[in-house]
Amino acid sequence: MDKIKIGFAPTRRNLFSAAAAIEYADLTREKLDEFGIDYVDIKEINEDGLLYDDTGLEKIAEKFAAEKIDGLFLANENFGTEYECARLAKKLNVPVLLWGPKDEHPADDGSRLRDTQCGLFAIGKVLRRFKVPFTYVRNCDLADPAFERGIKDFVKVCNVVKVFRNTRILQIGPRPFDFWSTMCNEGELLERFNIQLSPIPLNELVKEIKKVQTEESDLIQENIDHVHETAEVQIKPDELRMVVALKIAIRNLAEAYGCNAGVIQCWTALQDEIGILPYAALSLLQDEGFPVTCETDVHGVISQLLVEAATLGEHRAMFADVNTRHPSNENGELLQHLGVFPLSTAKTKPILPPRHFVFDYPGSVGFEAKEGDLTLCRFDGDNGEYSLLMGNAKVIDGPYNQGTYVWVEFENLNRLETKLVYGPYIHHISAVYDKVVPVLYEACKYIGIQSDFYDPIEEDIQAYLRGE
Repeated sequence: MDKIKIGFAPTRRNLFSAAAAIEYADLTREKLDEFGIDYVDIKEINEDGLLYDDTGLEKIAEKFAAEKIDGLFLANENFGTEYECARLAKKLNVPVLLWGPKDEHPADDGSRLRDTQCGLFAIGKVLRRFKVPFTYVRNCDLADPAFERGIKDFVKVCNVVKVFRNTRILQIGPRPFDFWSTMCNEGELLERFNIQLSPIPLNELVKEIKKVQTEESDLIQENIDHVHETAEVQIKPDELRMVVALKIAIRNLAEAYGCNAGVIQCWTALQDEIGILPYAALSLLQDEGFPVTCETDVHGVISQLLVEAATLGEHRAMFADVNTRHPSNENGELLQHLGVFPLSTAKTKPILPPRHFVFDYPGSVGFEAKEGDLTLCRFDGDNGEYSLLMGNAKVIDGPYNQGTYVWVEFENLNRLETKLVYGPYIHHISAVYDKVVPVLYEACKYIGIQSDFYDPIEEDIQAYLRGE
């Protein structure tokens, strides 16, 4: 969690006990330390180390901006000053977490020191007035598991938002003519989301490959050794050398253009130039945390970035076709592709076969993915509207297939099939071995897209976010 920095702004109101607010702010700090949260504190801003007036607000906003926080945690320690919370959140334009500790037992005379829950209602209303989206963790004790889960999930939400808002995609070649389904609106992605494309022609990639082959022989050999350690290599030595040279060249170009992901026109012009398919190279890149999707699917690689970010980068995403129904399970489906699953997702040792099962070239990968529970998602849009389709599935047994593949079972396959036909989605989807639908759902409110589901699970997700 050290990649995400949270601005911690505990707040109080003057009508209630300042001493109690300070006490609970310190207790909250102890929990953040215990959870390993990287946070920016405000203890030096004023005597209380709390947010409650304009003077403190300006200092806090300046400090948080200078520290480049990724999220704001408004901890309501005693009712809170709702307008200062909203003003601060509006200035910073980052995801906002709102929570307050449950009040202690009233004193014998019936008095209460903090009145925290009532203040949470007020803060939530004023944040709405300021049109500030926020995430709420229910009013609970610091020791309640709902608090820990809420804080840690919020860090993941911040990571999704940070990745989305800072995405630049290396586009190697135009989309294949036949793939009208993968077209995207480059200008709209930039104008609405700050997602930038860096288009280059295929011959620029070929030029970089030649440079790598001439100047980076040690790095090529290092990568060749890695492939032999992780996969069964059935292609010729010069073909494997081209695979790793392609992988290094793509990474070099991505660094030169400042990109965190890529897409590529994977067939058929590339094969005319270098004699191999790019899929094995893409699988290697996926495992390095640099997703590259084939068929120039820009929305597809955005989907991969989002679902990986929701795991804080702990899991690598598979990029797959939703391909065909299971022969005997009415809710089973094949997720399969030309070979762009990360090698780390393999159930058995991956194979680099001599030839691809569709294209008569080397450079692909074949294996069945491992067992487990998956989160699937697809970012997509058309006609000016964007949404994120998401849900869960579990891996099941199924017949052998060529390429990279995995059979999964849905709660109701017909619902997913209908969603993909009616759109705005297509048959490409990203999947990760983790349960992060609530994180993606919450992130949608900050990145400005509609959340969507292929199963009726929204109430379950909201219950999870309520700490139930």
